[in-house]
Amino acid sequence: MSWTSERISHDEKSIRNALQGCGRIPRHVGIIMDGNGRWAEDRKFPRVEGHRVGMESVRDVVKVASQLGVRYLTLYAFSLENWKRPVMEVRFLMSLLESYLRQEIDELHANKVRIRSIGKVNALPRGVQHMLKRAMDLTEHNDGLTLTLALSYGSRWDILRSVQMLSLDVRRGKVSPEDITEETFRNYLQTSFLPEPDLIIRTSGEMRLSNFLMWESAYAEIYVTQRLWPEFRRMDFYKALADYARRERRFGCTSSQIGEQVSEHADHLSTLEHILNALH
Repeated sequence: MSWTSERISHDEKSIRNALQGCGRIPRHVGIIMDGNGRWAEDRKFPRVEGHRVGMESVRDVVKVASQLGVRYLTLYAFSLENWKRPVMEVRFLMSLLESYLRQEIDELHANKVRIRSIGKVNALPRGVQHMLKRAMDLTEHNDGLTLTLALSYGSRWDILRSVQMLSLDVRRGKVSPEDITEETFRNYLQTSFLPEPDLIIRTSGEMRLSNFLMWESAYAEIYVTQRLWPEFRRMDFYKALADYARRERRFGCTSSQIGEQVSEHADHLSTLEHILNALH
């Protein structure tokens, strides 16, 4: 199914027009998808049910991000620390990931989504590795949204790995220590193919990055919502993007140095805020 032919309500169309009219759609959005287990426990369901329902949120957000023109979406799907969870829960998560890739790959490919991954992928079950490689190979040349799945990932692990690789190149004489810059180091990170994230969204109300894109998020805007991930759908995503559009990004400078970024789009922002408040 082509996502461009999806029918949406008049209100949703107005929200999209206002967001795009602001000219401030983030290029790269990262999402820490938290709260699946809590959502299930609150409803007296097994924890795995939260993960299953959370996949519907993934589908909805990926589609809307693509439709809005977000160029890069990185989802924190499974951290290195998540391997410590109960064995049955981890097995279910791996099975769910494999099923998602198998069921969604054709639709993602048809809508020009390119799939990438970061993390210690060789630690994943072979079935997941196979489906992930198949998905990446199939979508390699797509020029739409780049969907990056952070799997068996941890930012500290990636930074340490990069230091080790850089140290080896210094020892071999490929790199001179005095020539090492931030850009040099960045090229050793697994995320080197990604621009730095503009916006990090965290669900479940927790106020931390949880070892996600820590180097890359130095100047990212952070949006925290109390919504648990299985509850987080497109309207919540619109609210996060609207909040981002209202912010002034200074990157260490002053407002007077960079000029007022928000006021020039005040009409679109006012319209957007009015619509979202009415739908709340």
